Amino acid sequence: MKQIWIPKHGASGVLEVREAPDPTPGPGEVAVEVKAAGINFADLLARMGLYPDAPPLPCVVGYEGSGLVTSVGDGVDDLSPGDRVIAMTRFGGYADRIVAPRAQIVPMPEHLSFEAGAAVPVNYLTAWLMLRELGNVQPHHTVLLHAAAGGVGQAALQICKDVGATVIGTASGGKHERLREAGCDHCIDYRTEDYAEQTRRITNGRGVDIVLDALGGKSFRTGYELLRPMGRLFMFGVSSFAAGNKRSLLRAAMGLAQMPRFAPVGLMNDNRGVFGVNLGHLWEEIDRLQPMLQAIAARIEAGAFAPVVDRSFSFDEAAQAHQYIQDRKNFGKVVLCP
Repeated sequence: MKQIWIPKHGASGVLEVREAPDPTPGPGEVAVEVKAAGINFADLLARMGLYPDAPPLPCVVGYEGSGLVTSVGDGVDDLSPGDRVIAMTRFGGYADRIVAPRAQIVPMPEHLSFEAGAAVPVNYLTAWLMLRELGNVQPHHTVLLHAAAGGVGQAALQICKDVGATVIGTASGGKHERLREAGCDHCIDYRTEDYAEQTRRITNGRGVDIVLDALGGKSFRTGYELLRPMGRLFMFGVSSFAAGNKRSLLRAAMGLAQMPRFAPVGLMNDNRGVFGVNLGHLWEEIDRLQPMLQAIAARIEAGAFAPVVDRSFSFDEAAQAHQYIQDRKNFGKVVLCP
């Protein structure tokens, strides 16, 4: 099989395609021929040496993929070779063959392309977990959505629109027209506008009910200050730590230093909530993630959700794919196709 390896930390050019023996499913496992593998910002951080959860180098990262079942292990009697599936992996997803436990695999909606299927697990589970499972988003809520044009951003926007919530999205100005077409109620250009000031203007000073923030650093503090009473801040990434092409420990240290510390008494007095979300730390809770993924698949089948794929790159173009995301060029998901 082919895999994309991170042999050392560095810019996108360090990625290498290597050959390895095909994996064999054990009891309760499923082997899948991967047609598309999703890229997430955590993969870029791992490549740069800024993701502490990444496996030791050299390693293969990747949390998700879609493809065809090739074989199943003992005890798996509800899937057969040729079935179209979506798979969740805890690393190792950048490969044209993977093996995953049956609990981490769901049938793929028939009308989805493989590229769209690979855009489902991480993006939609992260957004669903924040907005539906923990955030209890309601039609009367206003949500501040950072990086609204990204993979998680597009999934979150669709979930908000599905329940009728109002969305304020931040993105570069060139993406605003498409965001409005997708249902974003208010767009803020984070490069030229003060998003906090604009958010207060849009909400007539009331603030928002939910903030989804994967930027990190001082942005978490600003997001908390923009919450209305009973508002919730969700922190699920630190993309601001990877502004350049190479690792900057100074930038990361400054970002960490700028993060707020939330005191219990202050939270009680403010009637606000703060949540941290890291889907990669929930693999031991797969029995709780599985129903969420099934609910997401049902909404896709119903036409309420439609995964947005910006571009697909071949395995040989993995470096270009990483750079494309790092340059903030994508609108929606970027995937790798063997």
